[in-house]
Amino acid sequence: MKPDIDASFFEKNLSKTLQTKELFIKGLLNFFALISIGVTVGIVYILSVEAFLFFSGGEVSILEFFSSIQWQPVIKKFGILPLLNSTLMTSLIAMLVAGPLGIFAAIYMSEYASNKFKAKVKPILEILAGIPTIVYGYFALTFITPFLKNIFGNDIVDVYNTASAGIAMGILIFPMIASMSEDALSAVPIGLKQAAYGLGATKLEVSTGIVLPAAVSGIMAAFIVGLSRAVGETMIVALAAGAGSNFTFNPFKSAETMTGYIARISGGDIGYDTVDYNSIFAIGIFLFFITLVLNIVSQKIIQRYREIYD
Repeated sequence: MKPDIDASFFEKNLSKTLQTKELFIKGLLNFFALISIGVTVGIVYILSVEAFLFFSGGEVSILEFFSSIQWQPVIKKFGILPLLNSTLMTSLIAMLVAGPLGIFAAIYMSEYASNKFKAKVKPILEILAGIPTIVYGYFALTFITPFLKNIFGNDIVDVYNTASAGIAMGILIFPMIASMSEDALSAVPIGLKQAAYGLGATKLEVSTGIVLPAAVSGIMAAFIVGLSRAVGETMIVALAAGAGSNFTFNPFKSAETMTGYIARISGGDIGYDTVDYNSIFAIGIFLFFITLVLNIVSQKIIQRYREIYD
């Protein structure tokens, strides 16, 4: 006769094995989470130390940095406002392009397009998002700028201008906003749509009056993520916006952004531990705080407007 096998013995061993695997996976995830936190802390530390050297040298005051409209390192004028203004201009133009296009594309894919068509369109959007930004920079310089010159005239539009850089950035950001907004729209419970159709609403009324308001938190979060992406974009503005600070509100004029300045100076021949060199870290920490504020605002918006369905 075969000896009786205690089933509880195998259950206990299986339970211990699963617990061991779960603890291992949990520890691995915690390890990588700590690495990401450590990298972030390291970045902030380096930026803070170098920015402190920039302000502690006695040549630049914090008041001048945030109030002056001159950024001329040659004459030791370091006012962030021209670089900040051009950064905000290119980002605003990018959002004016990417925002409406992203919303319209998201509504169409979520409410109107068939699954077969959606399966073909989404990879195309992902290809647009995966194109190197330097390609978009050359596209802005060789196509968008001549196009603007043909419309408004050579005397009005400079070869390097914030408008063409902003439009190219909008094309870059558009797939990301469309994809995130489409996910938010698709997450709206189908029961809300069916109830609206049952009351006699049209597809357009359901899309704009029911689905869009219900997904507003996800859409606004997508907008803020897109804005953060625009503020931090480098290669497009470095190639197409210009290489000299200019405090102007004319989008057809050349103006250097914060990221464009960092790219230009860090690749130059300036000496280490000079005021010019340390200035890129002061701009870097300022950019970091702008992105941090945008992320905090995004979280607040999501919490404020999130719809909870049972």
